[in-house]
Amino acid sequence: MTEHDASTDTIAPLVRSLLGEIGENPARTGLVQTPSRVARSLRFLLSGYALTLENLVNGAIFEETYSEMVVVRDIEVYSLCEHHLLPFFGKAHVAYVPDGRILGLSKIPRIVDMFARRLQIQERLTTEIADALQTVLEPQGVGVVIEATHLCMAMRGVEKQNSSAVTSSLTGCFREDDKSRNEFLSLIGHR
Repeated sequence: MTEHDASTDTIAPLVRSLLGEIGENPARTGLVQTPSRVARSLRFLLSGYALTLENLVNGAIFEETYSEMVVVRDIEVYSLCEHHLLPFFGKAHVAYVPDGRILGLSKIPRIVDMFARRLQIQERLTTEIADALQTVLEPQGVGVVIEATHLCMAMRGVEKQNSSAVTSSLTGCFREDDKSRNEFLSLIGHR
């Protein structure tokens, strides 16, 4: 991610204007630096747009005869809801069954982050992660489950602070074979 010079940042003036529109004084001591801080924050939180799957994987695919399930669970997820620009956060659980190729384990959380650091809905995020792994590995199957709390539901709207959303995306053997699906769900602690 490239750093943006504060004097040429195009987001900060928009935030300054927004502060005025909601009735605040952008020149107030506590808010003077807020536009620049929000601009830096948004550039970080939305840095996934600057990444591509090919550059992220960077050749970390290895020929391997291992053919049992690979699971990385409890991957922290932080994203911004595209409808309200409010955060949603939780955990992603990602699995695949190799078909002659494996991926460096650190790449799985990086793939999750690449898609999470974009304006998102949880349903699409879940599918994008599964599709990315299916594309780069061509495994026997991919399973992704995301459990998340949405501040757009907790802080506004229905104001349900203790609710969470669970989404899944299953391909190949995870979709077609009950045994594979149940093993995955058992390994991530789902009923």
